[in-house]
Amino acid sequence: MSFPLLTATAALPAVGAIATAAVPAAKRTVAKWLALLVSIATLALAIVVLVRFDPGGDRYQLTESHAWIADFGVRYELGVDGIGVALIALTALLIPFIILAGWHDADPLETGSKRWRPTQGFFALILAVEAMVILSFEATDVFLFYIFFEAMLIPLYFLIGGFGDRAHQHGEQAATTQRSYAAVKFLLYNLAGGLVMLAAVIGLYVVAGNFSLTEIAEARAGGSLEMSASTERWLFLGFFFAFAVKAPMWPLHTWLPNAMQESTAPVAVLITAVVDKVGTFAMLRFCLQLFPEASKWATPVIMVLAVISIIYGALLAVGQRDIKRLIAYASISHFGFIIMGIFAMTSQGQSGATLYMVNHGISTAVLLLVAGFLISRRGSRLIADYGGVQKVAPVLAGTFLIGGLATLSLPGLAPFVSEFLVLVGTFTRYPVIGVVATFGIVLAALYVLVLYQRTMTGPLKPELAKMPDLRVREIAVAAPLIVLLVFLGVYPKPVTDIVNPAVKQTMSDVQKKDPQPEVEAAK
Repeated sequence: MSFPLLTATAALPAVGAIATAAVPAAKRTVAKWLALLVSIATLALAIVVLVRFDPGGDRYQLTESHAWIADFGVRYELGVDGIGVALIALTALLIPFIILAGWHDADPLETGSKRWRPTQGFFALILAVEAMVILSFEATDVFLFYIFFEAMLIPLYFLIGGFGDRAHQHGEQAATTQRSYAAVKFLLYNLAGGLVMLAAVIGLYVVAGNFSLTEIAEARAGGSLEMSASTERWLFLGFFFAFAVKAPMWPLHTWLPNAMQESTAPVAVLITAVVDKVGTFAMLRFCLQLFPEASKWATPVIMVLAVISIIYGALLAVGQRDIKRLIAYASISHFGFIIMGIFAMTSQGQSGATLYMVNHGISTAVLLLVAGFLISRRGSRLIADYGGVQKVAPVLAGTFLIGGLATLSLPGLAPFVSEFLVLVGTFTRYPVIGVVATFGIVLAALYVLVLYQRTMTGPLKPELAKMPDLRVREIAVAAPLIVLLVFLGVYPKPVTDIVNPAVKQTMSDVQKKDPQPEVEAAK
């Protein structure tokens, strides 16, 4: 039997989470180092998966299949395509930086304080989320995917509610109330989406007789499994609803600003740069592959909702007074671009959307983690409490600017290529939607540059006169991600070479071809 590489990539952080949680409370530093080493080892395994994956080979590679609940046709089936490999690599890459950035986020406020849960619990929960996200990207059994799609909500609930942001202007009691509200809202929204999806999963089993993604897709393509149009549409809506909540897409987005505002910056990155990608990934893997006709039927409405997300998120970002809420609404706008690219049903749009998932994860991590370093120094999330920071902390201001410029998709930084591909792919099939979506770029420039101006430039506020610049640990978090932003902005080919064959297969699933350009005949 060959080595189960995909299982090992997910099992390592799961075992690491248990080991980290078991570290005695007095050995807080040991728990931190153990979690960091486990995350680095997981990254090493993810790199092996990336190296062993052949973009020109079979659609799903490194496959594993074992009987699990035989009476119900449930199997432990894993496999990765180019899109899954890229997102596993993104997840494994970001987790060490998340752990390093949150090195002191779960420390007691003072010796003997009981206001915060044990430090080892914080890092164990992060590793648990990593394991479940990786399994979600690997699962090719629909029921297996559903289990981890829902299970990741549990550690995230405790990360939001138990280890929230300490920068609160209204005291500890108000902070605890707000954290609890954000955690419960996050859980209820995502559980509601999951329950709808569970009904659709059961319906799919009734129709298909099993949960294997590959078998169902092959049966549908071969004509041996037929669904009525109404059945396919209802099943599609059940799946899509859950993924749209997770993504998050307007109007199912309202849990995200609260969750990101009340979380520590590393947990906010975990949510928006890692976990939310499961929703958009699942739209490509499950919605388009299992329900191609229903996907095409729903496309006009989804495109409108996506462009609303783009403009709505950007407009609300412009008006925010809280730094982390601003970044949350910016992310809602960016997810609108990703969903728009997926359902444009063009190779440029879907390649751009997949590349956007990777690039958004990196750019958001830079901006949000540096914002977290800034907030931890001042103890406030309010933009009005800052000003002139670049005079005392030029390195912090510079990294914050680069993260912001990447967020607004400046040419030369990674998100520009993906956003350009999404817009080109959308415009060729839906020109009006493509034109309206470009206003999101203008608004992005507005909210990013205004944020930088109000926090980093102008007169130095007296309260900030002694603010320290980035420390070595913080530079070690930001610098590699910035290098990656520049590299992928100049040379995105390593990622596109991996994802393009998978995109081509997805286009084949929905039986769509790129529109041919209209060329006026020469007179």
